[in-house]
Amino acid sequence: MSLTFKRPKKTCNDKNCPFHGTLSVRGRVLDGVVVTSKMDKTVIVEREYLQFSTKYVRYEKRHGHIPSHNPPCIDAKEGERVRIAECRPISKTVSFVIVEKLGEQ
Repeated sequence: MSLTFKRPKKTCNDKNCPFHGTLSVRGRVLDGVVVTSKMDKTVIVEREYLQFSTKYVRYEKRHGHIPSHNPPCIDAKEGERVRIAECRPISKTVSFVIVEKLGEQ
């Protein structure tokens, strides 16, 4: 199974870009919404999911915040839906990279 994503129209010279650099993508692919984009080339992606509760025999909503690398060619802003993919650790907390914009929320 190979991972294929739409290439962005812009180009960049970021070495941690999966399209224009040397960063390889493998593992999990998740969708979420960018909630914070205040850091340099890093965003926080919020992912909502359902967790089954055996005690109450129903599902509960949960969410998680995932720090992700934001390449300059993609340049995702707050409130946009994005697709992130797992990669090697880029820093202490960042192990995901944005590979695709899915539009506004």
